[in-house]
Amino acid sequence: MDQALKKQILSLLSKHRIMTIATLRPDGWPQATTVGYANEGLILYFVCGTDSQKAANLAKDNRVSLTIDSDADQLIDIKGLSMAAHAERITDRAEGMTMMGLMFSNYPEQKGIPFEPPKFEDVAVFRVTPKVISVLDYSKGFAHTDLVTL
Repeated sequence: MDQALKKQILSLLSKHRIMTIATLRPDGWPQATTVGYANEGLILYFVCGTDSQKAANLAKDNRVSLTIDSDADQLIDIKGLSMAAHAERITDRAEGMTMMGLMFSNYPEQKGIPFEPPKFEDVAVFRVTPKVISVLDYSKGFAHTDLVTL
């Protein structure tokens, strides 16, 4: 992977805290949901309820598509990421707790507000490993994308 492109991807990942992730429902329809995330390099992590539709969908098919972006005042300022990836549930408690801590550290504003993080046993923690990343950058031309296959 081109180092300048990797730097751009990592920069976009670090500037955001939420993503829209699409999983496949049992009836074949995609389901898109907004979740908070954290990343270590190109690997992303998110947490959801153990009885959520996302967790059920991923137990049957771990393929996901996701987007990370934000609104822009000018068309030329649109930048974002789209990924095709695999999401695997983390079953190791120590790893899961570390990743939950990483994710909640993305919200330093939360420190002054009483908040009890969920227990590992009560949530599903997922590791998302990208296979294809599309980098959208309108400053390089309308709907310009750079495609990276991992």
